[in-house]
Amino acid sequence: MKDSDPTRISDRPSINFLQQFQRSLALTLRCVKNIIRATHMAAAPIAPPATSTRPLRSLPSRAGADATGKDFTAYARLNSVADIEQWLDAPPEEPYEPEAIAERYRGKYWLIGSRIVAVALPFILLIVRFWFDKAFGQAEKRRRSYAIRLREILTELGPAYIKIGQALSTRPDLVSPVFLEELTKLQDQLPAFSNEIAFALIEEQLGAKPEELYEDLTPAPVAAASLGQVYKGILRRTGEAVAIKVQRPDLGDRISIDIYIVRLLAAWAKENIDRVKSDLVAIVDEFASKLYEEMDYQKEGRNAEKFRRLYSHPAIHTPRIHWNYTRRKVMTMEWIDGTKLTELEKIEAQGLDGRELIEIGVNCSLRQLLENGFFHADPHPGNLLAMADGRLAYLDFGMMSSVQPHQRYGLINAIVHLVNRDFNGLAHDYVDLGFLTPETDLSPIIPALGEVFASAMGASVSELNFKSITDQLSSVMYEYPFRVPAYYALIIRSLLTLEGIAIGIDPDFKVLSVAYPYIANRLLSDDAPALRKSLQEVLFRDGEFRWNRLENLLRNASSSEDYDIEAAADRALEFLLSERGAFLRDRIAGVLFSSRGSGDGIKNLQRVWDMLQEDSSFDPLKFLPTIGKAALKPEARDLGRQIVSRWVQRSAARTIRAWLLPDPVPTDRTYQA
Repeated sequence: MKDSDPTRISDRPSINFLQQFQRSLALTLRCVKNIIRATHMAAAPIAPPATSTRPLRSLPSRAGADATGKDFTAYARLNSVADIEQWLDAPPEEPYEPEAIAERYRGKYWLIGSRIVAVALPFILLIVRFWFDKAFGQAEKRRRSYAIRLREILTELGPAYIKIGQALSTRPDLVSPVFLEELTKLQDQLPAFSNEIAFALIEEQLGAKPEELYEDLTPAPVAAASLGQVYKGILRRTGEAVAIKVQRPDLGDRISIDIYIVRLLAAWAKENIDRVKSDLVAIVDEFASKLYEEMDYQKEGRNAEKFRRLYSHPAIHTPRIHWNYTRRKVMTMEWIDGTKLTELEKIEAQGLDGRELIEIGVNCSLRQLLENGFFHADPHPGNLLAMADGRLAYLDFGMMSSVQPHQRYGLINAIVHLVNRDFNGLAHDYVDLGFLTPETDLSPIIPALGEVFASAMGASVSELNFKSITDQLSSVMYEYPFRVPAYYALIIRSLLTLEGIAIGIDPDFKVLSVAYPYIANRLLSDDAPALRKSLQEVLFRDGEFRWNRLENLLRNASSSEDYDIEAAADRALEFLLSERGAFLRDRIAGVLFSSRGSGDGIKNLQRVWDMLQEDSSFDPLKFLPTIGKAALKPEARDLGRQIVSRWVQRSAARTIRAWLLPDPVPTDRTYQA
């Protein structure tokens, strides 16, 4: 008789499981056809307006220009700023068209059903394997094998799922170290496709064999990512080191079917699940449109050019695109020698400060989101490199997105209201940003915001964590009629990814702690009406001027690298003496000579002045020309008369009080021993 094996699973439970699984699989396949039919109408997008005008899409070229020598440079053909901006903002050659994709897969039930099974089955088997291992006490020992298998599944399923894995690879607060290590390999260590296919594509796209264009081309890819792989070489014409990015074969087919399935499910959920209030189809379309842009390397090159124009900074480097050697599926750019921000030992060995580098990245992201509105939506560690000279290099400009001006100001106001615990203002910000309709009753939402952010109310700005705020806000969005705008999903993805990298470098890193100095500086220096209104709300409450808020804003703003007290003073005086600043002129005399609220206004003003003088760059003499110019305006003379009048009234009142009131009798503090 054979010895019993305690790890052996009996045949009967296995048979029962397989029978149940087969029945579930059959039921799934039967339902697929009905689901697709039921959701075609809901998923169908609004037809685009008919037009015969096609915008400029591809690189402007001269007749006969090709990669072997003729000029293919965009700027050689564009003669005005307007032309350049039109070219930079041109859509990809093959944009995302959901109606065309829907038509392509309409009626192909077996193809769609088999893809759903192909996606679901590996995850189901992995979960079953975990359950069995857990039942026999082996799960903990085999955690690494689960992580490896998860990475393999995501790799096998294709680019859409690899993107999900890349996002998870930046969240050490969500994913255990074992899984994090494996998912990190999805950033640039994916399986490569053959050189034969890659080199054939280079020849097809550029019109010449790779060896005719490049010297010392690496025999194998130096990196392989979700959409393509990268070789290193030397340009024969110039001798410059370059990175040659080649797209994966059949990429469009693999992505389109997954996007189609996800869009169907999003439409079905929107129509049939009452708890779903956000426009899931719009969110899917936003993500898909960016994914299709990412598949057009000419569009990516234009994004890189635009990024360089907008965010030129001594601490930021954007690789140069070699347009003579760039087409839709092949891109040639400047080679960057750098180190991933997650490789802390290598960074420290070069004498660089990882925290300083991530702060550079956070400040650059703030400018992207809140200043110019054109932002990098995929800042995972493979796309951010620390250069030996201390600069931060951005790579991979395929997934970019935009934030409109009113959305930027709305985001700034939301951060200000959150930091200042103004939940009434925060609720109205959500209306302005499109999370709530104007008709929404905010009365139950305002206290709900106060409850979910109760932990933040006792914390300083430096203790606020972006992810915890997002998680807390999600609970409110689930209970009340919030709808998440499509643009917001990519913003959250970008910020959470960046914060995930930062936490990996410094577990105590808080994005808002680094961000608020920039926000404070914008609030004090930007003359946009929306921000001026927000500044007024911050500084005044119930008619009282809050000097402590002004001090906090100035102290935080002085930490921003953009802080310029002279420029801020110029704009503040200009605003004060303008028609828009009339409300402040009417109050300023009362603020200076008020003894209510936060105390004597003159003493508070002196404290603010002393704080400004602590800054070594502060020079009061530099303000004389600005003050002299402002003094000539009639509004300044009227304000001066108000201040002098209030000062005379206050001095007279003090003098009369001193005459009429008797001197206080001194208290005898002598005690007998």
